[in-house]
Amino acid sequence: MIARLISAVLLLGAAPVLAQQIEPAPVVAAKPAAQPAADQGLTGSVSDDSNWSETGIAIPAFATQADSPTATSAGSTGPLGRAVAEIITADLKNNGLFKPTGPGALPGVPYAQVAAPDFPGWAGRGAEMLVHGAVDANPDGTLRFDCRLYDVKLEQGLVHSSWTMAPGDWRRAAHKCADAVYARLSGESPFFDSKIAYIAETGPKGARMKRLAIMDSDGANHRYITTGQAIALTPRYSPDYSKIVYLSYLNGRPRIYVYDVAGNTQRLVAETGNPTFAPRWSPDGKWILYSMAIAGNTNIYRVAVAGGPSQQLTQTPGINIGGSYSPDGSKIVFESDRSGSQQVYVMNADGSDQHRISFFGGRAATPEWSPRGDQIAFTHIAGNLRIAVMSPEGRGMRYLTDSWQDEAPTWAPNGRIVQFFRTEAGSGHTSLWQVDLTGRNLRRLPTPVDASDPAWGPVLP
Repeated sequence: MIARLISAVLLLGAAPVLAQQIEPAPVVAAKPAAQPAADQGLTGSVSDDSNWSETGIAIPAFATQADSPTATSAGSTGPLGRAVAEIITADLKNNGLFKPTGPGALPGVPYAQVAAPDFPGWAGRGAEMLVHGAVDANPDGTLRFDCRLYDVKLEQGLVHSSWTMAPGDWRRAAHKCADAVYARLSGESPFFDSKIAYIAETGPKGARMKRLAIMDSDGANHRYITTGQAIALTPRYSPDYSKIVYLSYLNGRPRIYVYDVAGNTQRLVAETGNPTFAPRWSPDGKWILYSMAIAGNTNIYRVAVAGGPSQQLTQTPGINIGGSYSPDGSKIVFESDRSGSQQVYVMNADGSDQHRISFFGGRAATPEWSPRGDQIAFTHIAGNLRIAVMSPEGRGMRYLTDSWQDEAPTWAPNGRIVQFFRTEAGSGHTSLWQVDLTGRNLRRLPTPVDASDPAWGPVLP
């Protein structure tokens, strides 16, 4: 895979492209998700799903005191309440832990019952848990959302949260409510209120346009960041969510840019003059790792986010590439062929104590450290390309997928779900997929065009 990647990047140098530009773009419709094939399961560092997978959660439409006009895409507060409940239902259903029933199959709830549910009535419908909520328009044009989780059998509240949002952020309220429910019932950190960056691909195979794009964790609010006049590759969100680092080839020359999400501006961090790969953030947001090829050897470097001279961390013949920090910033996992084939190595953050951890046959590439610190996801190459995980010591290797070509894993903020991109045999089309650590819950994430190089950001502040 690395040889293929380096060859592709070297070919970029022969094809002149225009200067990179960034653009705000309107939200576009997404292609429907395909049905995933069955994959083998995983045991090990996962949560026990048995207590929650059959839990019946009723999520009726959020109530409103008055059906007031809003500036949202969902319309007035009445339809908006139903749309919010539908998003919460989809969030909880798609993660594989719960089997919620959404507003389409449930009666409406009077506003007075949001804080005082009809527990016997919901028990008669077989509900074990109940999500009630309300949405109201404030005089200043903002929206107030109320989210409550109840245990129907115990007839008591488990969660009560509320948020005031600008009309354009109404979907965030739904994701935040789903996060609150998920965290309370699973005991794990949430992840729905987050965003994903990826590379949107269009055009013929020999002349692909590759644009940087971002979207919500469920594929909504999609927009392109770059115009496609220059090729964009391997994005990653900064730890504070404010920026995205990515690689761009301008006029055949590699440059590392940092894009400011709020300001819609970008800044050049490094222009190496040599083939460059895979920029990655340090957990404190002060450094960017990258790999650079010089005279036939590829090594890993780091540069300050503000720019300046780079520090070389590896100095061995062959190819050293990638680089993902452990959550505490003390170590870096990377891939190297110094042993004769692509394998996974770990080193200290200063480049010392470099040692191999993958000894299970085949080749291993694109390692990514879990936000929890207990797992490393990577691409295992043994015939097909499959997503696998192992411990930071290289033990307990397990497959999460079993398809023809799955690669480039990135973790959800809570370290429970792995996202990757899949290439279809024959057509070569690429798409984004997610799988949880059981390996049983696999789904395709909708994108408007072909997609590769996903990067899952942290939970939004």
